[in-house]
Amino acid sequence: MTEVKVINNSNNPLPQYQTTGSAGMDLMAFLENEIEIPAGKTALIPTGLFFELPQDMEAQIRPRSGLAFKHGITVLNSPGTIDSDYRGEIKVLLINHSDNTFTIKNGERIAQVIFSKVTQINWKATQSLSQTDRGAGGYGHTGK
Repeated sequence: MTEVKVINNSNNPLPQYQTTGSAGMDLMAFLENEIEIPAGKTALIPTGLFFELPQDMEAQIRPRSGLAFKHGITVLNSPGTIDSDYRGEIKVLLINHSDNTFTIKNGERIAQVIFSKVTQINWKATQSLSQTDRGAGGYGHTGK
C-alpha cells in the first residue's frame, strides 16, 4: 500500500475504505452551516482535508452513486483531478440535477476519492501513425 500524507482540519474522521474490495473512499463535507444547492445550481463543498501525493499519483474525485441515483447530486467536473503538487484544501464541486433543493450537512458523504498512478509522457512529433482495424472510427464506432 502507498502511504499518503494528509492533514485533517475537519471534525470528521479520515476517509476509509468501506469494504476490502472498495476502490474509493468517501469524502465528507466540512461545514459550519448547512449548504443548500437549489435545482440546477452548483456548490463548492470543503472537506477540511489536505493531501501530499507522491509525484506519480493523482487523486480522482468522483460522484457517489447513492447521491446521484436518489437525489440527482453529482460531481460536476467528474472525475476531478487532484495533482501531486497541489497542497490546498480538497473541495468538491457538486451540481444538483434534480428539481428540488438539496441540503448538504456537515459530515455528509458527498463524493469518493480514488487514487491512481500517473505516467507522464514526451511527445514525439510525426507525420503518420500506425494502421489498425478501427482506424479513425470515432465515438460509438468500432470501424467494423
